[in-house]
Amino acid sequence: MVDETRPNLLVVIRHAESARNDAKKGSVYFADDAARERVRGIPDHKVPITPLGVRQSIRTGIALRERFGIPDYLYHSGYLRTMHTAKLILDAYTPNERECIQVRSNPFIRERDPGYTYDMTKEEAEGNFPWLKEHWETFGGFFARPPGGESLADTANRVYTFLNMLFRDRRGQKVFVVTHGGTIRGFRFHLERWDFERALRWAPEESPHNCGVTTYQFDQTRGRLALVEYNTLLFTDTLN
Repeated sequence: MVDETRPNLLVVIRHAESARNDAKKGSVYFADDAARERVRGIPDHKVPITPLGVRQSIRTGIALRERFGIPDYLYHSGYLRTMHTAKLILDAYTPNERECIQVRSNPFIRERDPGYTYDMTKEEAEGNFPWLKEHWETFGGFFARPPGGESLADTANRVYTFLNMLFRDRRGQKVFVVTHGGTIRGFRFHLERWDFERALRWAPEESPHNCGVTTYQFDQTRGRLALVEYNTLLFTDTLN
């Protein structure tokens, strides 16, 4: 029986490794000028994926097709790295299958706005905004805003609008979403009904992998989308 109030399946995929992911090596800021110069001046919506990211996307697409079949809709954020990841995922499907998949861009699932520290090293960020460390410690990672940017709570507000659209327009359907790490926390906040204390508890090992797959299935008993798995890699870590 297909439910008529929610999508039947929601598969959320983080984009593949981007050039900034590779340059920053998991850090908030660039380690030094050499790391920064590799991507300096490229706005966030134009950051490409790396050759490793291409391989991640291709392998993920093959596995998604095998595991979930053909989605009714695939959404991406409109950022280059999500568009490229989505295209490579769709390449796993036959031309006839791709004709059945509606692809949409939606700015509500874009990445969190990083603000003025976007291209800064750690030393520069601390020098230009000496109050930032105390601000972060006071408010915590969910509520604190980088200078000129968005908090994760702000991002979650956008995700709420996107989810309301899915609940209204994609009832009983299978939906893939290719989005960003910070945005995925917004999905989890709403779909898993986190309170603020849970949202503030975020260990580094919880961060989504590039092409990590998070799956929600509609639960008839609970009447909502329920988490099936979080941050699963559908390819081996030996990709080089």
